[in-house]
Amino acid sequence: MRRELHYDVVVIGAGVAGLTSAARLAEGGARVCVLAKGVGSTHLAPGTVDVLGYDPDRVAEPGRALPSFVEAHPGHPYALLGTEAIASALEWFRARVADGPQDGYGYVGGLERNRLLPTAVGAARPSALVPETMAAGELDAGGEVCVVGFRALRDFHASYLAANVGGRALEAEVDVGRVEANALGIARRFEEKEFRSAFVDRVGPRLREGERLAMPAVLGLRDPHGVWAELEQRLGRPIFEVPTLPPSVPGMRVFDLLRAALRRAGGRLVMGAEVTGAEAEGERITGVRAHTSGGDTVYRARRVVLATGGFASGGLQLDADWVARETVLGLALRDAPAPSEERFKPEYFGEQPMARAGVAVDARLRPPGVRGVLVVGAALAGAEPWREGSGEGIALSSGHRAAELLLAEAGAGKAPAPSEATA
Repeated sequence: MRRELHYDVVVIGAGVAGLTSAARLAEGGARVCVLAKGVGSTHLAPGTVDVLGYDPDRVAEPGRALPSFVEAHPGHPYALLGTEAIASALEWFRARVADGPQDGYGYVGGLERNRLLPTAVGAARPSALVPETMAAGELDAGGEVCVVGFRALRDFHASYLAANVGGRALEAEVDVGRVEANALGIARRFEEKEFRSAFVDRVGPRLREGERLAMPAVLGLRDPHGVWAELEQRLGRPIFEVPTLPPSVPGMRVFDLLRAALRRAGGRLVMGAEVTGAEAEGERITGVRAHTSGGDTVYRARRVVLATGGFASGGLQLDADWVARETVLGLALRDAPAPSEERFKPEYFGEQPMARAGVAVDARLRPPGVRGVLVVGAALAGAEPWREGSGEGIALSSGHRAAELLLAEAGAGKAPAPSEATA
């Protein structure tokens, strides 16, 4: 006995690419279900949207740099998408943030310029679209910076960051209580008015005139705008969050808002669902098999969107014989070195031969040799996101583009309502 459910589209993966694709599809009237083993990369990411940070030098204006970048990298995902599709995806995302569950929270920026924001160690990160709570942290803004840390947060070293950005460090002598010793635990405390008042009382008198205040990204999960705005008003100065090591509070906010957009539009998200194989008729994928705590289920669909990520997430793997493969549907890869060729170089930060490996797709994000599937996000071939500063840009824009392509197809959104059957 097995259960069958029917949808227009099944999306595999709940990272930025998968949730973006699913939410946009649901908004367009398609019946959508997202299957995911876990929460994807959002909880590890800083919460910024980095479109193009390096080419190979630092990029100041990503919108202006993209045409020449695409011309020089015809196999890159951006070459399939185009600048217009990237811009549309950014605008869609900004609107979903504004309509999201974190009241008043917003993102600023676009393709016009990159903002140089500090990482947890003070290195510059060029980002096109950033949370409002980070915007005041631009490294070229000038002025004095005071970095506040917490003794309980061992993954954020205020003195190290302060030294690298030319500021000073200050430890917030506030009792965080018996919370998890990570950013999420302290973020939950900042949603308590009494805790915010204690923070202001302890830190405020120690600040100097004209200083911007840098803090680890802990200014609330459910109401970051309210927490941030209140602290700025009470302390009388710009405040900005700096991403920490995982778990990433800004990344969790991204997951929450994309999940909310999906559910608001009528889509479904099934967590803890491991896809174990595909159902097919000839070359056409007609659904996938998934294992959950409730048993095995076949999810029938007109289309499948693969958003399982790259090597870091397990969407791509190197087998014991060092052959790269896509792990869910067995799709063909491109740009992977042959078994007899060099796969990695000894220079850690150098260009690695295996880095651009991924699923080969055409201009409509369809892999060869199989029908009914689109591929998005880090599973796509041709990019080196960590060197280019392009990871979230690729995820967001490819997920959005896949949804637009599917909605434009004749008959999208006209399948019967989800139903159950036995086979």
